Amino acid sequence: MDVSQYLEIFIDETKEHLQNLNTQILELEQDPENENTVNEIFRAAHSLKGMAGTMGYKRMQTLTHDMENVFSEVRNGSIKVNSEMIDILFQCLDALDEYLTNIQQSADEGTNENEALIKALNEQMGTKGKSAAVPKEKKAAEEPSQIPAEAKKWLDIKLDDSQKSVLGRAAAQGQHIYGVDVLVQESCLLKAARAFLVFKAIEKYGEIIVSSPSAQDIEDEKFDLEFSLIVASKGEVDEILVAIKNVSEIENAFGEAMDVSEYIPEETKKQETAVSESSSTEMTEQLKTETTKTKEKKQTAVSKPVVNRTVRVDIEKLDVLMNLVSELIIAKNSLVSASGTEGSKGTGFNEQIEYLESVTTNLHESVMKVRMVPIESVVNKFPRMIRDLSKKLDKKMELYMTGEETELDRTVVDEIGDPLMHLLRNSADHGLESAEIRRQRGKSETGSIFLNAYQDGNNVVIEVGDDGNGIDTEAVKLKAIERGVITPEQAENMAEKDIVDLLFNAGFSTAKVVSDVSGRGVGLDVVKSKIESLSGEVEVKTKLGEGSTFIIRLPLTLAIIQALMVVVGGEKYAISLGSIQTLEDIPVSDIKLVQSKEVINLRENVIPLIRVNEMLDIESSKGPDDNLMVVIVKKGDKLAGLVVDDLIGQQEIVIKSLGKYINKCKIISGATILGDGEVALILDTNAML
Repeated sequence: MDVSQYLEIFIDETKEHLQNLNTQILELEQDPENENTVNEIFRAAHSLKGMAGTMGYKRMQTLTHDMENVFSEVRNGSIKVNSEMIDILFQCLDALDEYLTNIQQSADEGTNENEALIKALNEQMGTKGKSAAVPKEKKAAEEPSQIPAEAKKWLDIKLDDSQKSVLGRAAAQGQHIYGVDVLVQESCLLKAARAFLVFKAIEKYGEIIVSSPSAQDIEDEKFDLEFSLIVASKGEVDEILVAIKNVSEIENAFGEAMDVSEYIPEETKKQETAVSESSSTEMTEQLKTETTKTKEKKQTAVSKPVVNRTVRVDIEKLDVLMNLVSELIIAKNSLVSASGTEGSKGTGFNEQIEYLESVTTNLHESVMKVRMVPIESVVNKFPRMIRDLSKKLDKKMELYMTGEETELDRTVVDEIGDPLMHLLRNSADHGLESAEIRRQRGKSETGSIFLNAYQDGNNVVIEVGDDGNGIDTEAVKLKAIERGVITPEQAENMAEKDIVDLLFNAGFSTAKVVSDVSGRGVGLDVVKSKIESLSGEVEVKTKLGEGSTFIIRLPLTLAIIQALMVVVGGEKYAISLGSIQTLEDIPVSDIKLVQSKEVINLRENVIPLIRVNEMLDIESSKGPDDNLMVVIVKKGDKLAGLVVDDLIGQQEIVIKSLGKYINKCKIISGATILGDGEVALILDTNAML
């Protein structure tokens, strides 16, 4: 069977199972007696084993089978969970992750047998390294063996009236009725899969009328090592038995003809000789129909499972859909623009415009919801990472997470994993003090690291912090002077916040020892550049001796935003509504100077002014004595007033990238196409501040 078509689904589902196993084994470490956790781990390992076996990844299948064996023993109470077992299981997950990486790159799991891990798993069960290797396929027996006395389990099958009727009619049309027992090897890893292959093999020769246990129970692996079938066939029983034995991991199969003459209806017996080939075919179809009806009757009592209401969609297909929505919004803007011209003021036209606007807005929101995914998929791997760091750094630490259900655009979620990982490693290595220092400071020996996520307007805020040492700004200042980043004169006048921001310089590190965790000056600069590339911002709050918090603010989406359109020097510009606080009309007389910089005092806040025309190097259309139109924008705790010439109004705009050739100008984050076809640049207020 060609399984390549299922490769993407296999990779996705394996990632989910591995993440689930990581989470559950962490929980088991905290609560070794929790039966629900043990059962959940057993189920996940079992599913992973089945998937790997179906795809033909034998090494992956063997390793998960041995993990499943360990949990089977734990579940039975034969062995107890201990710290050594937990360490081995995490090593197994890393090995499975390695297999998965190989599969993603080459569709092949690689050649690593992980014998040491398999030996360690088996030693946990007391079997001293006896590996449950996948048995090699055996050749089919050429001659069926004698039926042992204890066989003929098919005779114990209780038939209902409809089944007897089906068997009787099949016999009447000249078919043989065989009872068959199938015995699966004890070492078989996938009993249900083998049974399915047996069913497929038999169907080439005849029709399975009854199975014991039921087909559903066999599919769910609710049977030991054998099952029985009653088969209607025109062929010989030996052909069927050889076909069954050709299936790998089948120990044996026995069968012989059954006498079902008592089930043949009297009227059928009288007409038996008159049955033609055509009526035989008709009878076969009727037999199939009645068999199906019988199966349906049996299954009506079983409640239908809830249908999975999610569907996997390739992100590229969503991108295409998003682009189409973007074009629709541009078309809508064109119509809105046209409706403002002379000769198109009819009420009907305006109603159509409003209707189109409503439809495009709803369509945009719907597509955005499809693209939104919880950040849970990224943050779920961090508890395991903190556990490993705790052992590596020999520090006691706990990770507390909230808001994992907070949703972000899929493209953003895919990119934030590395920055968050850097910040958490930074907290573990630099932030938290040693147990001895924590004791001296009256803190708990176990350090706390936290990751909190929540939505704030059109942004998602992710906070990563710890209750450790905090940032020593004096040490940072001295290091910066030593490296020539700043001069001693500059250092004297720098605010604490500006000193902390020096940590985001490339290659800057205050670590005294370079380790494989941190201290090479790679990390915070990567965090800053990555977050800013996603139109986000990073802010740091710290208190020496108490801890630090890194605050990341990200836009919900990178594609379509609500913006305020403004005019500066005759050109149109867009400012994201998410960063705007208020709009103010300020008389020139209200402008004051602080350190030669223009500021205004607005409701007890001193706010610096940024003249956008000067920053863009264009001439303002306003006179020197005219009132100023000021857009108050916010970045974290900072406020600033952008001085513009005029306001156009709020508009939904589609962000278009300027491409890699125009990436020098940091204050322009992109462009948009307006309704009249004109291109307007989008101002990045974060960069301006």
